[in-house]
Amino acid sequence: MLTPTLTEDAIRELIAEKKPIPDGLKPLSNLKERNKHLRREYEFTCTNTGNFFVVKIRRSTMNPFDFSAILGYQLPGLNTIFHLRRYNGKSHYHTNPLDEDIRFRGFHIHTATERYQKIGSKAEHFAEITTRYADLDGAIDCLLADCGFKDPMEESPIFTGNIE
Repeated sequence: MLTPTLTEDAIRELIAEKKPIPDGLKPLSNLKERNKHLRREYEFTCTNTGNFFVVKIRRSTMNPFDFSAILGYQLPGLNTIFHLRRYNGKSHYHTNPLDEDIRFRGFHIHTATERYQKIGSKAEHFAEITTRYADLDGAIDCLLADCGFKDPMEESPIFTGNIE
């Protein structure tokens, strides 16, 4: 079965959807070593939509600048995780072939696009360089800030003033 193409609007809506911060993601804990990388996946379902998401964390044990923090979405009816955003370290060069072959090396953020899906590339192939983070913890902070994550304390009556 072919993986369906998600539109730009669908991608934006999934990224912006209100999500809980998974336990153990902030602060980061209990990473497991496999293939010279520390890894962990945090799976959760959004109660308001039933959408299933996963945050994947990977960091090299040999190079602290080789890391990824990924927001994925499980496509309904498929056992496929669609990567919506990926926050990478600066351990490699990246090229955007649909964008005049722009090539760079530095911390960068990948975003899924409809146009890269249509050429058969990874949905999240497109990337932009960033100065917003300099390590994995900073990348996780950016992922949380950019992708609709809400700290449960934000809705606490203590902070909202809705004390009954």
